[in-house]
Amino acid sequence: MRGAPGKMTPVVNIDAYLARVDPDKRAALERLRRSIKAVVPRGEECISYGLPCFRLDGRMLLHFGAAANHCAFYPGGIVSQFASELSGFETSKGTIRFSPERPLPASLVRRIVKALVERQDARFPRASAAAKGPRTATASTSAKASRPRKATRSPKPRRT
Repeated sequence: MRGAPGKMTPVVNIDAYLARVDPDKRAALERLRRSIKAVVPRGEECISYGLPCFRLDGRMLLHFGAAANHCAFYPGGIVSQFASELSGFETSKGTIRFSPERPLPASLVRRIVKALVERQDARFPRASAAAKGPRTATASTSAKASRPRKATRSPKPRRT
C-alpha cells in the first residue's frame, strides 16, 4: 500500500486505516469503534486529517487513531467533564490516550459519545427532513431564476 518512496498512500476509509495498524492497536480501536457505533448508528464514518472519525448530521463528532506508543480517542473539549473517570488515563484538553493492553471501558466511551451527541444537538438543533418536506421553488426564487442577468461592463483599458 505504498505510493511514492517513503510516503504512505492516503487511506480512504476506516477499514483501510485499521488494516495498517498493529494487530493489538487494531483490536483496541475496533472495540472503540463498536462502542461509538452503538451510540450513533446513524453516524457517518469517514477519514479526516488522516484519522478515522464520525460525523453526525454532517458535522464532525469525534476522531480516534493510533500512534507509535498509544491509541487515542479525540472527543474534543468534553474530556474535562469526565476527568474523575479518566484519572487512570493520560488526557489533555481534547484527547484521551490509552494503551491496547488497557483500553477505555466501553461503558465510559458510550457515556462520552452520548454527551457529545447531546452537546452537538444543543449547539446545532437539527430539523427533521421529513418535517420540512421536499424542497420546492417558491414564487420569489422562481422569479429570480427567470429574470435576465444584468449586463456587466468590461474593465476600462489601462493607460500605459
